[in-house]
Amino acid sequence: MDSKLFARIGAVIFVALAMTITAIEMSCAPEPAREAPAVVADQSSTTDPLLIELRRCQSLGQAGASNPDCLRAWAENRRRFLAPGARSSARIAEDASAQEN
Repeated sequence: MDSKLFARIGAVIFVALAMTITAIEMSCAPEPAREAPAVVADQSSTTDPLLIELRRCQSLGQAGASNPDCLRAWAENRRRFLAPGARSSARIAEDASAQEN
């Protein structure tokens, strides 16, 4: 037999198989929508002031980019992330209390 004939038969079988699988998938009932994931932690149980400040800045949206407290919080977060050996004391709380005085 000719190799072109085998290639054509293979292509026809592939197309028929793809159409069959598509028809089977379309006839199945869709899965019900999943519930939204539960909130892992709320702000009242968080003890890290940096995390609380970062969440507040996140809730500000675009306005957070010009907020000096948010800029300081993001800088501290970068410092903690890039310098894992450094002591990560609560500098945000100290800076905030220094500005209030």
